[in-house]
Parts: sequence; C-alpha cells; structure tokens
Amino acid sequence: MESSSTDTGGTSRRQATRQKLYEAAVTLIAEQGFSATTVDEIAERAGVAKGTVYYNFASKTVLFEELLRHGVGLLTASLRSAAEEVRRRGGGSVEALDEMIRAGLVFIDAYPAFTQLYVAELWRTNRTWQPTLMVVRGEAVAVVESVLREGVERGELSAEIDVQLTAAALVGMVLVAALDWQSFQRERSLDDVHSALSLLLRGRVSGTGSPASGA
Repeated sequence: MESSSTDTGGTSRRQATRQKLYEAAVTLIAEQGFSATTVDEIAERAGVAKGTVYYNFASKTVLFEELLRHGVGLLTASLRSAAEEVRRRGGGSVEALDEMIRAGLVFIDAYPAFTQLYVAELWRTNRTWQPTLMVVRGEAVAVVESVLREGVERGELSAEIDVQLTAAALVGMVLVAALDWQSFQRERSLDDVHSALSLLLRGRVSGTGSPASGA
C-alpha cells in the first residue's frame, strides 16, 4: 500500500509538471510561433529546469504533439459529456447538439490560446505532427457525427443531412465564431454567443418551426 501511495504521488506530480509545460508551450507558441519558441523559454515560463522538459518529452516536437492530443482530448471529452447529459435527461438530438455548442464555447473561453493554435495548425500540411492532429480532430468530430446519426435514425433530423460534412461544419462554426468573439467582440457574453449559434443550429439543422427545433 505504501508503494502504491508513492507511485500515485509520483504520477500526480508528473501530471502537474506536464500541465505546466503544456500551458507554457501553448502560450509561447501562440505568441511567437513554433520555430521561434525554444525549450529554454518553455522551461523558464513553466518554472522548471530545462532537463525537466526532456525528462517528460523527448523533444519540443513531441511536446507539441502531446499538447495537441491533450487539448483536443479535453475538448472531445467536453462534447461527449454534454451529449451524454442530455441523453440522461431524455433530451433530443437537437438539444444535445445545442449543449455541445455551449460546451465548445466554454472550452474555447477557458483555453483561447490553445484554440488559436489548433485552428492555425489545421491549415498546415507540412508538420510532422499532422497525422496526430488529423486523428484527434477526427475523434472530436466523430462525437458530433454520432449525435447527428442518432437524430436521423430517430427521425428528429432530416435524412438528407450529410452527417460527416455537417458535423465538421458545426465544429468549424463554433471554432470560427468563438475566435471572432474572443478577438473582436469581447463585449459579448458567452450566453449571447451561444444564443446566436443556437438559433443558427435550430434554423439550419432541424428546420425552422419544426417539432424537433424546440420552437
């Protein structure tokens, strides 16, 4: 038992250290780009020794790749949790999509630097971590796809919906709208932005005035 407690403590400390490094790396890379950011700067911003960075990650590239996994993993978990909560209370697919939009906005509001970095990397194809980025992006979009398919099967959404493209469009809508909000419309509240996107969702996905729209 004592050994187990020690192992748990060591794991927790390592997770806390990794979190510091993620936060330092995402802030610096968002500010000055990947190439311009050095391991020394990441270590200094995180308040750790340079050797600690290499103890946790083999290189700056590996650190960034794991940062993408970590950040998009958090987003995916938030989306999935929102959908599952709606299912537990008996809500429909449009309500689940609406709650996922809100969960996405909450995530972006909490991690704006990561979101900016993630969106920028989606447009680059010459990075060594591009395959990893595509995998984690696919996992996030797949959560939305599952709700759309369920809605089509239940007859809550039109059978004409292109599930794959609609899921990508919904995720993209939230990312782009949220970045615009963060950059140019900070006077708006999260509720205000969610309300605008909610209206768009209900008008474009479920059909204005249809029973599924909740109108």
